[in-house]
Amino acid sequence: MDILLVASAFNSLSQRLYAELSDHGHRVDVVLASQGPGPVRAAVRELRPELIVAPMLKTALPEDVWREHTCLIVHPGPPGDRGPSSLDWAVAEQAPRWGVTVLQAEAAMDAGPVWAAEPFAVPPAGKSDLYRNEVSDAAVTAVHTAVRRYAEGSHKPLPQTHESVDVVWRDAFRQERRRIDWERDDTATVLRKLRGADSQPGVLDELLGREVFLHGGHPEDRLRGRPGELLAQRAGAVCRATRDGAVWIPELRPRRNSGDPAPFRRPAASVLAALAGEHAPPLPQAPVPFELPADRRTWTDIRYRQHGGTGFLEFSFPGGAMSTEQCRRLLAAYEYALTRPTRVLVLGGARDFFSNGIHLNVIEAAPDPAQESWDNLNAMDDLVEAVLRTTDRLVVAALAGNAAAGGAMLALAADQVWCRTGAVLNPHYRRMGLYGSEFWTYSLPRRAGAQTAERLTAEALPVSAATAERIGLVDRLVAAAPGDFAAEAGRLATGLAAVPDLDRRIAAKAAARAADERQRPLADHRQAELARMHAVFFDPKAPYHALRSAFVRKTPAGSPRPLAAPAGDVR
Repeated sequence: MDILLVASAFNSLSQRLYAELSDHGHRVDVVLASQGPGPVRAAVRELRPELIVAPMLKTALPEDVWREHTCLIVHPGPPGDRGPSSLDWAVAEQAPRWGVTVLQAEAAMDAGPVWAAEPFAVPPAGKSDLYRNEVSDAAVTAVHTAVRRYAEGSHKPLPQTHESVDVVWRDAFRQERRRIDWERDDTATVLRKLRGADSQPGVLDELLGREVFLHGGHPEDRLRGRPGELLAQRAGAVCRATRDGAVWIPELRPRRNSGDPAPFRRPAASVLAALAGEHAPPLPQAPVPFELPADRRTWTDIRYRQHGGTGFLEFSFPGGAMSTEQCRRLLAAYEYALTRPTRVLVLGGARDFFSNGIHLNVIEAAPDPAQESWDNLNAMDDLVEAVLRTTDRLVVAALAGNAAAGGAMLALAADQVWCRTGAVLNPHYRRMGLYGSEFWTYSLPRRAGAQTAERLTAEALPVSAATAERIGLVDRLVAAAPGDFAAEAGRLATGLAAVPDLDRRIAAKAAARAADERQRPLADHRQAELARMHAVFFDPKAPYHALRSAFVRKTPAGSPRPLAAPAGDVR
């Protein structure tokens, strides 16, 4: 069918639905509702879709659109659940099970008849992690069911007035409910409040006399202090005492002052330093080794563990973005992993994002964004090059979640790429006005062929895990639930380390790398890519700077039709 996706943003769920509906043979286009009803009406008139699907909306569809066309709304709540903050309530109330409902648009919010619904178990994860994983899986299943039922033409959607549906209206989840009482709330309560607002909107609080939003939360097992006291810093995060323990907060966002540009979240320690300046109290560093003892229950964004002949280098950065400092620390951890006696090394986190490449928020906040872009890119290149030059063992990239731009190229640098079936890849850079680096001119054609590599980088469209396997970007699909991926990847890696011909595979890999180096050295790829990137970074008129700022500050930029030609021909 001809399907039009209407969304407030082309976010992870919208991208996944676009990619997977396309895989099923549908002709799919996208229009953003963030620039008002005009572009939505124009897209409907131009495309004349057979069906409209709204994966993520912050505003109502125009009445004339939903009256004249069948419009299916993807609601992140079970049948009968209504209101704008469904997932917030699920996290706050510790719901053991939740669901996604695909319902038909009507005048009343979330009140239309139900075309499909899919339940899921709720893990103890942050709201944004939950949204990109369990919610996304359930939403895709429910949308496929609803689209099939609509196409067949005989299905009658279930009215929410049906006796089997319990209708519950849940108000918007406001900051008053999120506020932390550091003197009274125990650690479990603090973590629940932080996780319920980890990406958006954050938890409004006060630090050093300034109002800030707290983003994300993780438990600490040893540090203690007066409730609310800042105790330490680690890897850009800050540790804050609760009444019965402490929590790590990875990111902060200053509250917006009238007339100022929209602030954005970034590593907590850097935000505190910027807000307090020379008056910032010295926070001691609380480093931990890459290999944590089994009894430690503290937070770190990078850790190494080993099982027999297999090493696991686990990393998890908020939003999948990797700053200069994070890239350098991950490279140090990778170099440490190479000193360990293993024959297989697995890269990736247990859940959620693999990597999205350079850290645009940190770049935007830098005194010199061009120089920080350059430093960040070189640090990312150093990491990717280290993976490409590893010839004494097999390296596996295990993608529990999405990967984009330089993060996708980090994955492709590995010998094998294993990908959860629900992940989405964006192996391109052009929508940020960039040519790209991270050795993409070597890794992408090596796997997909020159013609497909050119198409992927020129079209700049999201790719489903299934399509990524079909075109050679992924070696193995792992059909696991989000919470089961890490264990399944570990089992597969242990099996790989035990194959009888492992030494032959490693030797063949080393020989292939040597042959490629003779044909065109990696240094040549890097130099050519960086020359193109340097020209963009240090050109204040390059589209990259405006696109980056709009992306970071969540302001509309470019066409409301995100599948149109990417901004700036940087080829």
